[in-house]
Amino acid sequence: MPYGPHTAEDRTRMLQALGIDSVDRLFDDIPEELRASELRLPPPESELELSARLAALAGRNRTDLATFLGAGVFRHWSPPVVDQILLRGEWYTAYTPYQPEISQGTLQSVYEYQSLLAELTALPVVSASHYDGAAATAEAALMTCRQTRRARVLVSAAVHPHYRATLRTYFGGRLEVDELPMLADGDETGTVDLTALERLLADPDRPVAGVVAAQPNFLGLIEPMQRIGDLTHAAGALFVAVVEPVSLAVLAPPGAYGADIAAGEGQPLGIPAQYGGPYLGILASTDALVRQIPGRLVGLTTDLEGRRAYVMTLRAREQDIRRDRAASNICTNQALLALAASVWLAAIGPHGLRDVAAWGAQRAGELEAALAAVGAPRLHRAPYLNEFAVRVPDARAVHRRLLERGVLAGLPLADVLPDQPSLAEALLVCATELTTADEIARFAAALGAELAAVDQADERVPVSASAG
Repeated sequence: MPYGPHTAEDRTRMLQALGIDSVDRLFDDIPEELRASELRLPPPESELELSARLAALAGRNRTDLATFLGAGVFRHWSPPVVDQILLRGEWYTAYTPYQPEISQGTLQSVYEYQSLLAELTALPVVSASHYDGAAATAEAALMTCRQTRRARVLVSAAVHPHYRATLRTYFGGRLEVDELPMLADGDETGTVDLTALERLLADPDRPVAGVVAAQPNFLGLIEPMQRIGDLTHAAGALFVAVVEPVSLAVLAPPGAYGADIAAGEGQPLGIPAQYGGPYLGILASTDALVRQIPGRLVGLTTDLEGRRAYVMTLRAREQDIRRDRAASNICTNQALLALAASVWLAAIGPHGLRDVAAWGAQRAGELEAALAAVGAPRLHRAPYLNEFAVRVPDARAVHRRLLERGVLAGLPLADVLPDQPSLAEALLVCATELTTADEIARFAAALGAELAAVDQADERVPVSASAG
């Protein structure tokens, strides 16, 4: 039985007041082909039958694979305390804490998250209201347009393709997005083409609001962020750094190289890898942009009796007050995921975070050597942290066959970057502190066997004599 607070008589009176004869008339402005259709659900099942069917579906998932997949979502060990805190009932239904007198616990949890992320990014303002890294990146790009009153953004082709697609959706034709190409040759292949950046920034008729670049980038490579930021600021634009948070334990934080805004995916901070989330969008900025950053900001103050108190601050930016003039209407209170990140960071501490990043880099070095030894060398020469691309002939087919050998061999780059011919025969592979020496050996052996089989097949193909 659906919940509805209005009786049939209530609805009739409302329709009469509106001068229409049915609720369907309220949706006349929506094209008919886009309207919701009737749900075609299967016949009802008993709880026993449904449980059995769901168990069978769950059984189709494979959990025995040695996985080397990263591409924006990374496996990390999470102390049991993270889940134990999240399982407490007071956190389950935490919504936007607009009433401080009854929300001190939720407000403090958001404040602690903001404090930890501010320390990690070296930027003083942190929002806690974004669905994932893609949404946070798009919001960051919009911030640059509002602040500069310009309508054009440059985004590196080495930023995650899903982030770039989301950014274009947000801009929706009203604002311009131009792609900043990657270098095609040389030692820095796969990183931002600085010459192209200078050229695009120099166009006097199309001033740039912001430049978006990732560190590490989608191919796992380390970008020259200081140089990108210097060129951006010289053109009067703002610099957005898309960061992977664990890497900030060993790489310079965005604030150190002058980024105005940091965006990224908070999933590595104690949130399990899941298909579809929920995840956590990281968004941080300088003080100068505090009026532009969307989402919830929590401040620390004192009450009338001098006691510490947490409150929502700068509310005039939010959609519940400014409505169509709000900084954004596409955000929500992500307190539960922010709490997971806070507990994870607090549990492992700064030295533990550095260990996680360093162990991942060490495992990646071992993986690179093992794959190169069986005929799959690294594709790029620029430095990387724990993720890199390797050259594999017929990468898609090899990737499928390796699944049969119990190895999830990263990501075929042709699937997500089809417009980059140089990546057509490449796998993007990743290692973290959870990657074991046995898994690396298993991957290398399986890949070596597949490459040997490909070589043998090539040798068996007859070569026709050329016409003389």
